[in-house]
This record gives sequence, C-alpha cells and structure tokens, in this order.
Amino acid sequence: MSKRRPSGDGMVRKRDDGRWEGRIVVGHKENGEPIFQYVLAPTQKELLGKLHQNIEIFRDVELCEDSRMTLAQWLDRWLDDYAAPRLRESTMSGYRMYAEQYIKPRLGSKKMTSITTTDIQRLYTKLRKEGRVHEHPEHGHQLSANTVRRIHTMLHRAMADAVCAHVIPRNPADGVTLPKVDTTPKRVLTDKELDDFMETIKADPFWHDFFYTELTTGLRRGEICGLMWSDFDERGGTLDVRRTLRKEKGGRLVAGDTKTYAGTRKIVLPPSTAELLRARKKKSFSPWIFHDPLRPEAPISPDSAYRRLKMLLKQAGLPDIPFHNLRHVFATRALASGVDAKTLSGILGHTDASFTLNTYTHVTTDMQKQASVIVGNFMEDIFGKDLKPWQSGENAEKEAST
Repeated sequence: MSKRRPSGDGMVRKRDDGRWEGRIVVGHKENGEPIFQYVLAPTQKELLGKLHQNIEIFRDVELCEDSRMTLAQWLDRWLDDYAAPRLRESTMSGYRMYAEQYIKPRLGSKKMTSITTTDIQRLYTKLRKEGRVHEHPEHGHQLSANTVRRIHTMLHRAMADAVCAHVIPRNPADGVTLPKVDTTPKRVLTDKELDDFMETIKADPFWHDFFYTELTTGLRRGEICGLMWSDFDERGGTLDVRRTLRKEKGGRLVAGDTKTYAGTRKIVLPPSTAELLRARKKKSFSPWIFHDPLRPEAPISPDSAYRRLKMLLKQAGLPDIPFHNLRHVFATRALASGVDAKTLSGILGHTDASFTLNTYTHVTTDMQKQASVIVGNFMEDIFGKDLKPWQSGENAEKEAST
C-alpha cells in the first residue's frame, strides 16, 4: 500500500495544450487515496502564485470526498439533512425557493471548493440589480436589499455546515458586503386612524377583543392566534407567549415553538387588556383565548385574522396595511410614550435591543430630539441662558471682558 500523502503536498506540470497545471492534496478518500485540488494558469509563474495561495487556504485541512460536490448538490443535501430537522416548514419553503430561484441558476454548477468570496459578492450584486423574476411596476427586476440579506443568511448557514462537514476549508460567505437594510418607516395608523379603527371594531365583540389585545401587546399574528387560557394569569395580569400557529401544506394548523428563543416570554398586560381578558374568560367555553367562531375547540386561523383586518380597514375607510404593521403601531406608540428599547425588545420577543432600535430608528430619532430639548432646558436652569454649558465660570468672565 502506498504511503498516505500529506495535505498540502502538490505537483506542477505543463499540459499538452500549453497551459500549466498544479495540484495539491486537500484530503483523502475512505480508501486512503488523495483528493486533489487543481489549478490552471497560462504561465508557470502565474500558476505558482495561485498554487501558493491554495496551499495557504488548504493548510491543515482534511476534506472528505464530498468536496467534489457542486454547490447545487450540496444545497440539496443541506436542505434535506441539515436544515429540515431544525427549521420550521415556512422557513424551509423560503430557503428552497432561494436555492432554486436565485442561487443555483448562477452558482449551482460550480464545485464547492472553487467558490470564492468574490463569487458570492458578485452573486449578491447581480441579484440586487436584476434578481427579481417577475418585473415590479416600480422597482423593475431589482431585488430588495432585505431579500438579498435573507438569501445571505441561508447561504452562510449552508457554507458554515459545509466547513464542519469537511466539504470546504473555510466559509466563502464570510466577509462579503451586504446591501444596507431598507429603513423606510413602516406605515402605522395615526391617532385619528386608530380612533376610526377602534370605533369600527366595536360592532363585533369577538374581533374587538382580538384586535384590542393585538394593539396593546404587539404580538405576532401566529402568537396571538395561538394563545390559550392556560397562558393567562388572571390574578397577575400577565400573558405567557409559548407557541405560534402556522399552516402546513394542505391547510392544517399546527402549534409550534415561537419564532426565536427570545420569543418565548412573559409580558405584563396593560390593566385594560387584563380586564378585557378576565371578562372574556368568564364567558368562554374554549381552551383557546381566541377560538374559531364556528368551532370553539379550534383556534382562530392566522389567515382568518388577516382577512378580517383587510375587511375592517376597508369598512373604516383606512389604508390597507399588513397585519404585521399592527405590531409596529404598538411598538411606535410604546417608544413615543417613553418605554425604553430594552424593555420593548423583551415585550416584542426580539433577540436584542439593538434590533428594536434599528427597526424603529424614525421614532428613536424623534425621542433624541425631545431629550436634547429637555437637557437644554435643564442646563439653562443651571447656568442661565447667557452661559454656554461647556464654559467654566472663569472662561465666561474672560470672554465677557474682551
């Protein structure tokens, strides 16, 4: 049996077509045979430069036979064997779409060990400019920055698992520059619009309770639909957010874990909301706080809540906004009322307060302006209007004497 060649060992030769070829050992098959990484160049000098780069990349690396896979092949395996067991079905559906629609057509045929950070950067740039499959009346074929960032999240995860599986030596998705997040303020209801909406829902007690609770808690649609009476502490006026409802293929509703670890949380209800739920519980004969009107044993469907919101907004003569924007209504008003970002982050189930601050930049900027006025007034009370706060008394006397 031949001696096992160490990783990094290589050779150089001139091909019959005049080009120079180099190869290095990057791993071994199960039978001990070496796995090679090949490099081509028009001259020996250029080849040696590329070969030395590869030696550095693959130094101390022991890849497996799967390193011969293309990106398309790895993504298929990764989605089935790595992602599916740990991600919810809705996330998996999006990931499969990203792979088939955006990644495979552009990089899918390339070998895993040949994909570079530059390849991925070019992919994102191309997607940003012309990635949208169906032309948008306003944006044409441009893909939104947020969608490109979600594609990156998926691809980075897939490549990180490939590193752990000894398919590639490092993650080529590290170090790419991502497009800036769209920070356009979310459309929320004004005071007048909110009054009109609340007046409209009074006609239907069921949906009044549902949307009043939503607007005073900021729960995600699946979270509020998945609330059970066992989650409500009647005496303490608190609510445990433990699950979220989602629809599987075929239309079946399934109760699963919240969106993130931080999503499982206890929130203290406003007194009016706690009282509303106490009164509702006295008349309830369902385990669900908001049950299906026709089947009390079943929860209300998130799709039904979405459709009802559309209908109520139309009845009230209000602009059509997504259900998720009711969450933004709550968050915006909480911040404007003085709730600090960390507390609000916990109520909303965000993983950290920085995400909350970034999401509601338009609100926190206004709060900073208000704070600056308060501080300015406070400093004037101490130093007087004629004295700048950064001046000492001695400096002020010198300036006054000149």
